[in-house]
Amino acid sequence: MDDRPSVAEVREAVLSICRRFDLDYWRERDKTHTFPADFVKAFADAGWLGIAMPKDVGGAALGITEAATMMQAIAESGAGFSGASALHINIFGLNPVVKHGSEEQRRRMLPPLIQGRDRACFAVTEPDAGLDTLSLKTRAVREGDRYVVSGQKVWTSTAQVANKMLLLARTTPVEECRSHADGLSLFYTDLDRRHVRADEIDKMGRAAVDSNVVFIDGLVIPAADRIGEEGRGFRYIIDGLNPERILIGAESVGLGRIALARAADYARERKVFGRPIGQNQGIQHPLAKCWMELEAANLMVFKAAELYDRGEPCGAEANAGKYLGAEAGHAACERAVLTHGGFGYAKEYHVERFLREMFIPRIAPVSAELILCFIAEKVLGLPKSY
Repeated sequence: MDDRPSVAEVREAVLSICRRFDLDYWRERDKTHTFPADFVKAFADAGWLGIAMPKDVGGAALGITEAATMMQAIAESGAGFSGASALHINIFGLNPVVKHGSEEQRRRMLPPLIQGRDRACFAVTEPDAGLDTLSLKTRAVREGDRYVVSGQKVWTSTAQVANKMLLLARTTPVEECRSHADGLSLFYTDLDRRHVRADEIDKMGRAAVDSNVVFIDGLVIPAADRIGEEGRGFRYIIDGLNPERILIGAESVGLGRIALARAADYARERKVFGRPIGQNQGIQHPLAKCWMELEAANLMVFKAAELYDRGEPCGAEANAGKYLGAEAGHAACERAVLTHGGFGYAKEYHVERFLREMFIPRIAPVSAELILCFIAEKVLGLPKSY
């Protein structure tokens, strides 16, 4: 008998935890820049951090479909990207360890993450490289059975609270590599604060989950913490890009949905000139359009998830799902603010936080423009433009 839960069961179980953390909880975390540690612990205690991890390391061995359902429900509960980002790397960030790590590494590295005892950050992006990952300059120099790392990373989430770091660094100078994609190695190691400084970036939204500029100076990493072969780290990172886009797309739809629900509730209740503003087509039609756009984006996101879980190519669908989810989610959050009128600008009504957070998936982890370039080249067969 198959004991695999349905997506409806996953959604309801996740929402049952989220109900303990209401909108006022998230507004306070945003106001005070406080990491939602109790929220993360609740999901760790319930076993959800290993939803997509193998059973032999304590995971549930479910698919990206179930993981996307989980992350969408979290965002849709009102946690938005504050809640989703607090858990995101635990869900699929260590997929390179699952797929390319040794048996010893899998058993050493994954259970503490699933159990919530370890908290990881993802140190890849650099100030001068941005999306051009192959141009990153952080160096890891081999010295016997260890590497010594120096360099700088940026937009590293949760580095203020993490004790582990998934790090991509150059182990062979690019001029000595046969391919531009060679010479980068991937490490999962201790975040040793004697050699790592994380300076938090004061940013527009999602203040509950820190983003940082990370300075690495002489960090010693045991060779045993290198994932897979030396010089193939970029290829290992690539394995996780489609799942990441699927999760971001699902989270975007989730946040758009709660924004739309708040707007519709307000439109039913708010009366001007003796009638609810939701009776006016000028209010109704934009909200109806937002619903259709969100549902269309959702179909693409879960089409990509289904393809991924079947082991089929899904690059176009994953990128399209992320793009459409971000665009539809942003439109819904903006419309929620406008529907509330002046009150939409007040933190009391929460929708302004939704809008601030919805800029994240429009920018990261890949820009809308690069997705359009990808679709043009890979789907339509047009010449590469960059």
